[in-house]
Amino acid sequence: MKTQRALLLLLLTGLCIDGYKPVIIVHGIFDGPKELKTLSFFIKKVHPGTEVTVIDLYNYMQSLMPLWTQVRGFSRAIESITRQAPDGVHLLCFSQGGLICRAFLSTTPDHKVHTFISLSSPQAGQYGDTEYLKRIFPNRLKESVFHLCYNKIGQKISICDYWKDPHHTSSYLRSSSFLAMLDGDRSHKNLGVWRENFLRIKRLVLIGGPDDGVITPWQSSHFGFYDNSENVVEMRNQDFYRNDTFGLKTLDCSRGRVPVSSLWSQTCSLALKLYSVPKLHGEMAHIKTDHTLSMHDTCFYPITRLFLKVSQSWNTNSGFIYVT
Repeated sequence: MKTQRALLLLLLTGLCIDGYKPVIIVHGIFDGPKELKTLSFFIKKVHPGTEVTVIDLYNYMQSLMPLWTQVRGFSRAIESITRQAPDGVHLLCFSQGGLICRAFLSTTPDHKVHTFISLSSPQAGQYGDTEYLKRIFPNRLKESVFHLCYNKIGQKISICDYWKDPHHTSSYLRSSSFLAMLDGDRSHKNLGVWRENFLRIKRLVLIGGPDDGVITPWQSSHFGFYDNSENVVEMRNQDFYRNDTFGLKTLDCSRGRVPVSSLWSQTCSLALKLYSVPKLHGEMAHIKTDHTLSMHDTCFYPITRLFLKVSQSWNTNSGFIYVT
């Protein structure tokens, strides 16, 4: 129960940094709006009057549809909300939804997203034998999935759009019509425009932790990934970061890192770094279904209030929050 509250707290602190803008939540693979009602409830509880929308699209098995198809649908839904929000919105996107949101930000000129919170999302790709993989390809191990994914048919399944086999990089680059395009690993005519669009956000919050339970490697949630020996190369040593192909380095360096973790210990003894949550996807599953969590238990309530107070003095252009 404590880890569930800690996780909720981490999500809300990302939103508390800058006022009461509307919050848009995008679900992950095999999920729908119903699973995120508790999260929506807590945001409204801590931010009375905040408009929170969990988008009702591509739910459950439909979440396996091609990601570009989903991006188009979610983009229309998000833009219909942002048209009514002249001061901008926050995007909170879970798992596969984090990639959908990132694609929306990259492909949408003049979007009004202030803060993009990517929660346990395979931003640098996915390569692991997990429960989710077995649900989609029950008779396959990670070593053989590239046979199914790296072709025109495979690219019509959402997980294949970000399946990144480090032992078959050339096949990935030839076949990937989604993640390789977003990262700029495949050159295309829109890359410069996409970078400009992505850099419209004021903040990027990356949340992930060891033993995530699904995202493999877990560092993918922080834009780290395997090399061809399956050693993890952290974000700042990735080619897309060094070359700044989609603006990640600009967000990190030009606008600075915000040391969120230094504030937590001032209010609460509970370890609130994400690595204290042993099974991040599992804890999110509990949050989705547990409506008995109390906002006032442990340090949940006072620390969110602290962030509301601190936010008034922070530079709204501090762009990068790296939560480990």
